[in-house]
Amino acid sequence: MFQAPSVFQRAPLPPATRESTRESEPRHEQTLTATAPRPSTGPGAPEVAAPAPAAARKRDPYFDNVKYLAIVLVAVAHAWEPVMDGSRATRALYMIVYTFHMPAFILISGYFSRSFDMTPSKVKRLITGVAVPYVLFETAYSLFKRYADDSPDMAISLLDPFFLTWFLIALFIWRVTTPIWRTLRHPLPVALAIAMLASVSPDIGDDLDLQRVLQFLPFFVLGLLLKPEHFQLVRRREVRLLSVPLFAGALLFAYWIAPRMQLGWLYRANSAQEMDAPWWSGAVMTLAMFGCALALTIGFLAWVPGRARWFTVLGAGTICGYLLHGFLIKGAEYAGLFDRYTWLSDPVGLVVVSLAAAVAVTLMCTPLVGRALKWATEPDMTWAFRKDPAKR
Repeated sequence: MFQAPSVFQRAPLPPATRESTRESEPRHEQTLTATAPRPSTGPGAPEVAAPAPAAARKRDPYFDNVKYLAIVLVAVAHAWEPVMDGSRATRALYMIVYTFHMPAFILISGYFSRSFDMTPSKVKRLITGVAVPYVLFETAYSLFKRYADDSPDMAISLLDPFFLTWFLIALFIWRVTTPIWRTLRHPLPVALAIAMLASVSPDIGDDLDLQRVLQFLPFFVLGLLLKPEHFQLVRRREVRLLSVPLFAGALLFAYWIAPRMQLGWLYRANSAQEMDAPWWSGAVMTLAMFGCALALTIGFLAWVPGRARWFTVLGAGTICGYLLHGFLIKGAEYAGLFDRYTWLSDPVGLVVVSLAAAVAVTLMCTPLVGRALKWATEPDMTWAFRKDPAKR
């Protein structure tokens, strides 16, 4: 839910670190800036060449590959939901994918949010790139259900995210709090404690989907703590080899536990009490699911190609794929497609549904769609903001 499901300036860093500090939504850009030694200013200091001009903007293909593959998993998993009943194997695969696909997306969003602060330019991009799309698509999805599903009582409420729009409001909240997490000495344990408390607090309610916001928070905070070298470690050959038995074991375990486990633990949208489980199980499952999600996310990231592939360019358009594919899934559901064609629940039908979802979300991530939808996903809105005093 899987883009995030924005363009921020990055401060120049020494070449040795090459840390990207550009924030990421499902459409981030990365800029590598050349730096020169600081000139001496003392008396008689030799002349030093001026700093090299900024290099052309360049995206890291690895992260674009991660985002594209993650959004495909999001779309395919959403397509499985209406047809997986009765298939234990599909339910197991669904559980595996749901364990890590949003944590991976959120972790990457946190990684590219490391330099976010409350400067006017970044606040503007947060509003235009996250808040405005949330308002537009929350309204669009509500109206779509009202008329396509013949639900005249469907209200338009910006406080109660519908379907996949929860990720946008969550990303807004997480990013606004980034300076706090960057200030704390031990932010990850604090985030885990908050997630555990949320899982045992049924009174939080549904406003802004705060249960998900708080229970998924540790993955965003972990992303804030990561550095480029951590991804280099994950992409080592040894990690890739270890991930094979990891996923095999996870699949066997998921197949065994599929009939016994509530899917609500994967969605993180409710407290333990709301799922009729003992209150203490919320804290236990929060830690257990965090560990499982982290392990599978590492395995996923290990196998993502680091070089440019045919789909790399699509990584820049995952915001469109994320926000649009829900109309396809919900439209098919409202039209009764899955009820009418029961063969879609058979093995062949599941393959057809998976391929259709993957192809559809791929087309939605193309640059053509991105340009056509730019007015909604990254509007200019210069008229709505004061000029940045620093640029006057």
